[in-house]
Amino acid sequence: MSDLPELNLEAAEAMWREYLAASSIEPGAAPHHVVECYGDNAALADELLHEVMHGSKRATSSLANEYAHYGEREPREGDHWIVCDGRGEPRIIQRVVSVQRSSFFDVPADFAAAEGEGDLSLEYWRRVHREFWTRTQAAIGRDWSPEQTTLSGEELLLERDEICWPPEFADSPPS
Repeated sequence: MSDLPELNLEAAEAMWREYLAASSIEPGAAPHHVVECYGDNAALADELLHEVMHGSKRATSSLANEYAHYGEREPREGDHWIVCDGRGEPRIIQRVVSVQRSSFFDVPADFAAAEGEGDLSLEYWRRVHREFWTRTQAAIGRDWSPEQTTLSGEELLLERDEICWPPEFADSPPS
């Protein structure tokens, strides 16, 4: 169980409609989107969102098995996500630029740096993600270790993103 607040879905949908209108996308032709926070607690959600909005964080990673556990669709190139802060309020919209599968031990150093956390090193990435996934998998009743991503096929999803809304934070203007 995460320590995240209830998401303000009404405000998130208002932001989504504003983005679609500014991008000249008809609602019926809108790409798939989700409303989420980074991390598993309010403080981490705010910390990581800050790195996206004011730093260089343009990547995130997840365990593929968590999508199946929660009955969610895995992210795909072109999907969008409305990112909420630690209070559940929508702040930005990100577009998924690419998704690759990897084992824990095959994550490239440039991807770890693109996650924009800590000292940007692969060693830091491995340490904090090992802690994070051990904690989040325990919360759903699973033991987890990095070796499982190679032995059992529980792959990581390495996602690269760009900010597309609001304009003052966008990596590129609405198309």
